[in-house]
Amino acid sequence: MVAPPPNRYIGAMATSPFEPESRSERLRERLRERRRRFKGIPVRTLLPNLITLLALCAGLTGVRLAIEGKLEWAVAAIVFAAMLDGIDGRVARMLKGTSRFGAELDSLADFFNFGVAPAMILYLWGLHELGNAGWIAAMVFAICAGLRLARFNVMIDDPNRPAWAANFFVGMPAPGGAIAVLLPIYLFFLGMPKFAGLQLIVFLYTLSIAILMVSRLPVFSGKRVGKRVAPEMVLPVFVLVVAFFALLIAYPWFVLAIGTLAYLTSLPFGVVAYRKHERADAAAAKPAQAAAAATVATAATEPAATTPAAPADDSERPARLN
Repeated sequence: MVAPPPNRYIGAMATSPFEPESRSERLRERLRERRRRFKGIPVRTLLPNLITLLALCAGLTGVRLAIEGKLEWAVAAIVFAAMLDGIDGRVARMLKGTSRFGAELDSLADFFNFGVAPAMILYLWGLHELGNAGWIAAMVFAICAGLRLARFNVMIDDPNRPAWAANFFVGMPAPGGAIAVLLPIYLFFLGMPKFAGLQLIVFLYTLSIAILMVSRLPVFSGKRVGKRVAPEMVLPVFVLVVAFFALLIAYPWFVLAIGTLAYLTSLPFGVVAYRKHERADAAAAKPAQAAAAATVATAATEPAATTPAAPADDSERPARLN
């Protein structure tokens, strides 16, 4: 009787006793690795990024409104984007949801909201009357905003910066520059008529704000303001915040114009405070430098310790000739 041929399918399904793990175990391990690779992202990390995207939508809408001739709403969109930019970082730090992705997204949104959008609004409002010169001013402002943000991203990881330097920006920040550069439009909405030479003044003013953004001017950051409020100051803070927003809604151009002028006037005080910190650091470093110099001088003047010479071994001397 002839024996049936061996079933090759059964042989293929059988596992060798020397195989470390079965095929099903390998599949389960791959699934576990895939789940670890695509783990869930907490909501506290998404919320700051959503605020940043909302600010970017406001900047894009501002450009559209400027193209349609609705300059008042266009400027309001930029102001709204600046407010959102002021809270997204604070929300991220409070929720402990900071991330590298959020920092890069915030920089890209700031470049458009506070570099491209204000430049386009200024150009469509009046700089276009200067032709190519007006476009150059708008373009220089946008480029300076991008350079300012790039330098900020590089300097934020500098380990040699002193702790007090976190209270200052190097150069005017991009949101502050965007709000400040729109000052001619605020004054126009307050009733200032267009006169001969106004566009040249706006041209020079735009370039001045652009230079301030890329300069080394120390400017108060205000990042550490508002982290703690004394119990007796809670109600006054509520009243001040409500009063500010009420005035901003009722008299937007007056509040923005006064606020911009006050901000520009406060820039020299930031320089004075920064120089004061530098002098304090230099004074604190002098005793340490003097002690180090004294140590080096003492080590140089002290005689070197000498060890007594060992007596010569007679056995190593050559024999005396007879």
